[in-house]
This record gives sequence, structure tokens and C-alpha cells, in this order.
Amino acid sequence: MSPPAAHFAVEDNLSFLGRVPDGHIQLVVTSPPYNIGKAYERRTSLDRYIEGQRQVIAECVRVLSPRGSIVWQVGHHVDDGEVVPLDIVLYPLFKDHGLKLRNRVVWHFEHGLHCSNRLSGRHETLLWFTRDGDYTFHLDPIRVPQKYPGKKHYKGPNRGQLSGNPLGKNPGDVWVIPNVKHNHVEKTAHPCQFPVELVERLVLSLTEPGDRVLDPYMGVGSSLVAAIANGREAWGCDTDPGYVRIAEERLAALAAGTLRTRPRGRDVYAPTP
Repeated sequence: MSPPAAHFAVEDNLSFLGRVPDGHIQLVVTSPPYNIGKAYERRTSLDRYIEGQRQVIAECVRVLSPRGSIVWQVGHHVDDGEVVPLDIVLYPLFKDHGLKLRNRVVWHFEHGLHCSNRLSGRHETLLWFTRDGDYTFHLDPIRVPQKYPGKKHYKGPNRGQLSGNPLGKNPGDVWVIPNVKHNHVEKTAHPCQFPVELVERLVLSLTEPGDRVLDPYMGVGSSLVAAIANGREAWGCDTDPGYVRIAEERLAALAAGTLRTRPRGRDVYAPTP
């Protein structure tokens, strides 16, 4: 069986999305620029940023399948020292389309910029939306180890039986996954790339094998790698030809079996005895 296809381009996302049929995508997962002046974005007023997001979100809703999900991963916009949580700002744009928020996931990591006049930011958020109550969700593929795997009921009708699911527990809505910094095995030239493990958890839980996964701000293609590695079709675009070239190289390495990624579920920190 041939591997699933990857469809990507050096292209503005509204142009790319305009060629995607209605209801064609099962999972939209992305992390848009935060409007803080990174090398890959042009800083503008917050109002203009929100209007730009409104247009992209509208197109993502159009291409979303009836049982599909949209996951928008964002951090903070910072203006003259004031922190603006982008998930709060963008939430109404999804509600305008009647989408329902299923989870607001906190992604916690240990590394980032150090602040001197406020607490250093060590988390970002993922907003998971669906159209209605009939949506794809699989918990078993993303379960994590039980804290007490051998724990048993000590009384009642289930006495002596395991008290937790033998496949593991629900990972909850706080995810501790390392972000991609200089010593991360997946590090490329992109300053703010997705860790593949983060996207894999979404791909495995919110799609079926063969489904289509779209990232309209694909950067160096971590979402596409997570999709293809798990038997899904990958779609994406970015306006930076250098990043798209890196994404193409990563997909080629994945096909050749040489792409290095951080294994899903590996301990974040194992202390030395």
C-alpha cells in the first residue's frame, strides 16, 4: 500500500483554502502567528490581525467535514508590556460560526524567554472546536500511563479488580510536552515550530486512518509529518519558500525512515539517581 499523499504549496492560505472543496477536511490543526513581530510575520494592529484571522477561520470552517474538528493553538500577543491572551480574543470568531468548544487545552513547557518584570510564560493553549455533538473522538490511542497502574478496588462489587483502565488514563487538558528549542531533536530553522508529538495526539484522537489533515500555517511541516506518519493525508501551505522546502525535506526523510522525532510518550525529565 502506498503512503498517504501530501498536498502542500508556497501560497497564501486564503488562496490555498479557496481550492479546497467544502467539507473536505477532517482535522484543521494550526498555530497562526501571534502578531509579535517574529521573522515570519508582519506586525500590525490587533484589530487588523483579528480581521485577518476571521477570514482564515471562515475558510477553515467551510472546508471542515460534518464530524471534523478545528484546533487553533495560540499563545499571547504582547503590546508595550501588556499581555493579550489570543485564545480569548479569537474565541468569538469561532462562535460566530456556531462551533462548540470541546476543550481548552493548556500546553505546558519548560523553556522560553525569561522575563524580568513579569512571570515568564511557560504555557500556550489549544482551542478544540467541533460543529455539533456528532464528532470523531478516540480516547484509547492517546491514553497515558496510569499513576498507579496496579491499583485495585478494595471494596464493593469490583473488589480485587483493577480500578483504572488497563490501557492507561485520559491525558486530561494539561499537556506537558517539550517545545522545540535549540537542543530538541526536531529543531529546524523555524523559531516556533510545532513538536510532532503535540500534533500526533490530535491526529490520533480526532481522525480516522486515511482522513485529511490541514494546516493553513504549516511552517516547516510538523502537522504534515504527524499526519503522514500516522496514515492520514496531509494538506498545508506557507508563504515562506524556505520553510516549505524544509517541510518537503522532512517528509522525504520520513518516507526514507531517517526523520528524527521525539518519541511520543517519552518522559520529559528523568532525574539522575
